[in-house]
Amino acid sequence: MRRPLALLASALLVGAFAAPASAADGDEAPAGSGGFTIKDPRITESSGLAASRLHPGIYWTHNDQDTGPYIYAVDGATGETVARVSLSGIGTPRDVEAISIGPDNRIFVGDIGDNLGGTWPHVWIYELPEPKELKDQTVKATQYVVKYADGARDAESMLVHPETGRVYIIDKNEDGGHLYEGPAKLSASGTNTFEPTVPVDLWATDAAFSPDGEQLTVRGYLGGIWYDWNGGKIQRKGRISVPLGQGESVTYTTDGKKLLLGMEGANSPVKAQDAPGSGSGGGSEGGSGSGASGEDDGPGRDTLKVGAVGLLVALAALFGLRRLFRRR
Repeated sequence: MRRPLALLASALLVGAFAAPASAADGDEAPAGSGGFTIKDPRITESSGLAASRLHPGIYWTHNDQDTGPYIYAVDGATGETVARVSLSGIGTPRDVEAISIGPDNRIFVGDIGDNLGGTWPHVWIYELPEPKELKDQTVKATQYVVKYADGARDAESMLVHPETGRVYIIDKNEDGGHLYEGPAKLSASGTNTFEPTVPVDLWATDAAFSPDGEQLTVRGYLGGIWYDWNGGKIQRKGRISVPLGQGESVTYTTDGKKLLLGMEGANSPVKAQDAPGSGSGGGSEGGSGSGASGEDDGPGRDTLKVGAVGLLVALAALFGLRRLFRRR
């Protein structure tokens, strides 16, 4: 059932006044822990984000749609691209929506979007080794064919468990989706069937595991939820705030202390906030939490500001709401 427009507008009004993220903790924090701006003019639709463990302070991203088989390494200290990697050995990408890094520094790219509303008979995942040297280069990737056990669907969230290497997908559904579990090991010679496991109460646009694999954070356009992973039997723990706009990506910093939340668009900002459960107000279900509902941005009450500026922001957001939800 479609949610009333007024409810969504209220969520935008609350989310517009979330407090900015605190600065990175100490000199040892990975570059980018305080947020950054993606400056590469070739990156106009950043739709996924993954923090490199091999190159601390580097974040991998990619464009939405079929702009080519490329992923970009962005320096969190400057926002500049330090390498563009071309994937060989695969077909033409169709709707790339997610990126994640698994064990042994293996990069997984999720070509899992479905602009036709869940009618494509299959989607793809690409796997490649993370380059040891950051420079423009071509790297051979493995292509996996993916289907869902309960039929085709749209998705923008793919994540790889950092310990087991198992791949998961969360479908994108306005009324909430499901966590889909892939085979223990993906096969390049056959079809990989992903099975639905547990509900995810969010219109999900991206998701990420914490570096230790103990937490799962899922984000949407208007808010997010974090879970205790609990061996895949996820337990909802709290809500998170997200930046207002076309929010398409999330990752943890490699030290697990910060969440980085990215946006689409030219010169797109990547905002930082304390990781949920860190004891710094990163997320909670209670009144002191940072989310107002499963999808609504909900900063803590101390950050809420009321005034003419807020009203103007809310009205502007409401005016553009119809366009926002037609996007992938």
